[in-house]
Amino acid sequence: MSESALPADPLALFAVWFAEVHAAGLAEPNAMILATASGDGVPSARTVLLKGYGPQGFRFFTNLTSHKGRDLAENPRAALVFPWHPLYRQVRVAGPVSELSREEAAAYFRTRPYGSRIGAWASEDQSGVIRDREVLERRYAEAAERWPDPAASPFGGAEAPEGDAAGAVPLPDFWGGYRVEPETIEFWQGRRDRLHDRIRYRRATPGDPEGWVTERLAP
Repeated sequence: MSESALPADPLALFAVWFAEVHAAGLAEPNAMILATASGDGVPSARTVLLKGYGPQGFRFFTNLTSHKGRDLAENPRAALVFPWHPLYRQVRVAGPVSELSREEAAAYFRTRPYGSRIGAWASEDQSGVIRDREVLERRYAEAAERWPDPAASPFGGAEAPEGDAAGAVPLPDFWGGYRVEPETIEFWQGRRDRLHDRIRYRRATPGDPEGWVTERLAP
């Protein structure tokens, strides 16, 4: 990567790389590692899916009472890694985290497949200990009975019952989304002899969505 060819906005470069990952046919191109830490500094990491990005940050959705949700309540900062190994690329993002509005969460929740919406209710105590898989499957069946799938109707949902059984699975109060506001974004491109390209963008002024400083890091 040549500094002279870099865009001023790191999201413009991210958009190019993200499109190239999609074009290359990588499985789950929006998969990213989310690293959090508890209030007393105990780290934790897991893979989640990117569900949108823009000038305000990178968005994902999850159970708010899960391990990551509890970490973010105590310590609202996170790091992301997009591990695009087949292209010898990765992107690292770090910054503060804020919870999305209920309106944003509900709008996204409505786009999820029926089974995923029911599954969210079945796994209310995500990261909690359960006795066995039968517990999870029973909860799923109970939620599916409460909110039947309109597509399973012989009328394709045209005569679905009203009320709780209307198939409109509601957004759980324990489920929502987060936005990671990037303070730094690093682009890593693998090169021969381990002379990798590492270009880091960092905000010139904290909280300034426009100003970025670009710098090359030693590999």
